[in-house]
Amino acid sequence: MGGGFDKEFSDQGISGTVLAMERQGFKACADYLRDGDTLQVFAVDRLGRDSIDVQTTVRDLRSKGVIVDVHGLGPIVGDAGELILALLAQVAQMERNRIASRTDAGRELAKQSLAATGKTHRGKASLGRPVQHDAAAIAAWSWESGSITKAAERFGVSEATVSRARRAFPRAA
Repeated sequence: MGGGFDKEFSDQGISGTVLAMERQGFKACADYLRDGDTLQVFAVDRLGRDSIDVQTTVRDLRSKGVIVDVHGLGPIVGDAGELILALLAQVAQMERNRIASRTDAGRELAKQSLAATGKTHRGKASLGRPVQHDAAAIAAWSWESGSITKAAERFGVSEATVSRARRAFPRAA
């Protein structure tokens, strides 16, 4: 976008799903802007990923006399600008929803894979930590002894680890 800005604001590590005026950086920006100022943003989705919030935010800024300039689009002015803004804000919201559904689907698939095989998608038995025990042996001993606590003490692991081992290796019928 180039330089020449009087001031730059950002929200590092904050999701665009958080309403604009609830994000510390954007709130500071909106408070700083005055009549005649121009707010330059790289893309509409940088304002947020909630269609109604983006439109409301831009409308509020414009009512203060602030020009909202979107990189590649130019200033959002007039009815045509409002229409384009509404469309792009809706696209940003759809993208957020698509990302969320793909993330949820990936998590569910990973859970199913881990439950079925006891391994992550890269073949690890845990999330990056080296395995320091034999889950099958822990499960077998705990089923035989009937005590999760005793198995945890014997193998030097937590009771949660014994429970996970038992889920991964259910008692033979």
